[in-house]
Amino acid sequence: MKSVALKLPKPLTFYPTKITNEKRLRQLIQDLRPRRLEADLIRLGPATDGGYMVPNDLNGITACFSPGVDVNSKFEKACAELGMNVFMADASVSGPAESHDLFHFDKKFIGSFSSDEFIAINEWLEEKAKQVVGGDWLLQMDIEGFEYETIYSMSEEFQKRFRIMVIEFHRLESLFSELGFGFIERVFRKILSTHQCVHIHPNNIADSTKCYGFEIPWFAEFTFLRKDFVTENGWVSDLPHRLDCPCDPSRADLALDSVWFKNE
Repeated sequence: MKSVALKLPKPLTFYPTKITNEKRLRQLIQDLRPRRLEADLIRLGPATDGGYMVPNDLNGITACFSPGVDVNSKFEKACAELGMNVFMADASVSGPAESHDLFHFDKKFIGSFSSDEFIAINEWLEEKAKQVVGGDWLLQMDIEGFEYETIYSMSEEFQKRFRIMVIEFHRLESLFSELGFGFIERVFRKILSTHQCVHIHPNNIADSTKCYGFEIPWFAEFTFLRKDFVTENGWVSDLPHRLDCPCDPSRADLALDSVWFKNE
């Protein structure tokens, strides 16, 4: 068989890859369809970027882990005011924007392995677990693309300690690429082995990509609740939630395609 050389434009700003199988992609999106909860969601933090939707089921959560420190720390402060120890980590800032006696900060990035600037997620959690007695944990993660390797490398033991996980996923349009889908799906499947998705909100600082007749936002905030706290109560049938707010208030919010919350 004769090989064919692919001639690409220069300078190269993209690289073509094989598109993801539509059936597999739609199945993953259906499996991420948010569950409706008996207790409604509440918003912790500001009505802009840095505020997140969580289940109103926080009793017994003793610690919040927040890799990636925002320009405001109002979400973390709200958790501290509920009595949670709040552990933050980010090498790009000198500390959180606000202060509280229950704040703990490490000037490190969180990832899958340790280096000069990074600390491995399991190493970080093991170290901080010594400062927390009992209870469940809450994870709020916004680490600019490192969430995939970090979640994938997290031990099952630590993953199960998190009753609630709020994660901003980046470059989700890569789901349309077979190569990107292969890894991103594995990360979501790992989360779905212990948790259910209960909310999705696109970040309007970025756009969305359309293929197969539906759109995938480039960035989106996902809220997951551990399965033992999820009761059979059907699925969310409409989004956005009444408490959702645009991450960038100067721009219109980005609508989430109904493929993410309709039974198709």
